[in-house]
Amino acid sequence: MPALHLTPAQRKDQRAAAHHLDPVVHVGADGLTPAVVREVDAALTAHGLIKVRVFSDERPAREAMLAELAEALGAAPVQHIGKLLVLWRPVPPKEKAQTEGRGAAPRQVKVVKFSKTGNHRPQIKRITLLGNERLAAGGEVKRARKRAGSVKKKAAP
Repeated sequence: MPALHLTPAQRKDQRAAAHHLDPVVHVGADGLTPAVVREVDAALTAHGLIKVRVFSDERPAREAMLAELAEALGAAPVQHIGKLLVLWRPVPPKEKAQTEGRGAAPRQVKVVKFSKTGNHRPQIKRITLLGNERLAAGGEVKRARKRAGSVKKKAAP
C-alpha cells in the first residue's frame, strides 16, 4: 500500500490534533517486528491519528521506521520529533451491527393477559418499549437499569 501524502496545511492540522495524544505503541530494541506493525495497524484503524514511541538513539533508523510504517500501512507520516513518530490514516466507516429486535430504538411489543376464570377473552395490548425498558413477566414495563438518584438527596435528613 503506498503511503498517503498530505498538503502542508493538512499536516499542520494533524500535528495540532496530535499534540495532546499519548503514544499508543512503543517500539523496543527488536525494532519493527510483525507484531508491532499489527499493533500500529490496529491503533490506526481504531483512532486514525496515533503517536508511536521508538526507543532507538539513531535518528536515521527512526526515519526509516516512519517511512516503512507509512508505506506498509497506507498511512501518512505526519511528524517525527525526537523519539516520537506521528502517523495518520483515515478511519474506515464502522459497520452497524445487525441486532434482531434489540437496541436503543423504540419497539412494539404485544402483551396478552388471560382472564382468571377462563370464561372471557384474553386482553391484548400493544406497548411501545423504549431503549432502557423491558417487559417483566406480569406484563409490567420496567427499566433495565434503575435511574441514578442524587447522592445529596439521599444523604439529606
